[in-house]
Amino acid sequence: MEVSEKYARVTQWFSANMDTAETELHYDSPFHLLIAVILSAQCTDKRVNMHTPQIFTRFPHPSDLASATFEEVYDLIKSISFPNNKAKHLIGMAQKLVSDFDSIVPSETSQLETLPGVGRKTANVIASVIYDKPVIAVDTHVFRVSRRIGLSDGTTVDAVEKDLTAGFAENLRGKAHHWLILHGRYVCTARKPKCNECGLQDLCQEYISNNLIL
Repeated sequence: MEVSEKYARVTQWFSANMDTAETELHYDSPFHLLIAVILSAQCTDKRVNMHTPQIFTRFPHPSDLASATFEEVYDLIKSISFPNNKAKHLIGMAQKLVSDFDSIVPSETSQLETLPGVGRKTANVIASVIYDKPVIAVDTHVFRVSRRIGLSDGTTVDAVEKDLTAGFAENLRGKAHHWLILHGRYVCTARKPKCNECGLQDLCQEYISNNLIL
């Protein structure tokens, strides 16, 4: 099967089986989504969502977080992974939003990546979810699923992002990111994938190599 046919097949299957696909992080503003995405690095969305209501109440605007102390922020996120670094990044991010962007979360990924704690994946999430930019964020789930079902044979995050960007139509890229991340989170898991719940077994290299399909 040609790669273009795989993308068409994947698009058809997800459109039929996961028509609604969106971030599971809770937020009420672009600024608060940015906080949540930074906190979600190497941490589950479920745990982040447990803590963000209190954080959002305490820091409704960038200026509020920009003037916070490290101890104040750390105390709110101490049960989230890597709280020391994330507390520093959150404060630095808010300070740069205030000083360089008039307290407005920028829409361009190049500008987003200048913020402390914001790498390419986080920048792509914000640009896609908030500003509907045709970009795809590649996290561990997206990387794993894309390679398993033959959408990319890239060995780096950048290579997989390049393949997915070329393979999915612009108007589908935002949704495609969520298709792949949710499929990886709940079905095509790293360990003990639930292959019986997946309709893409015939594309899955791991499934085929394990002689589960001939």
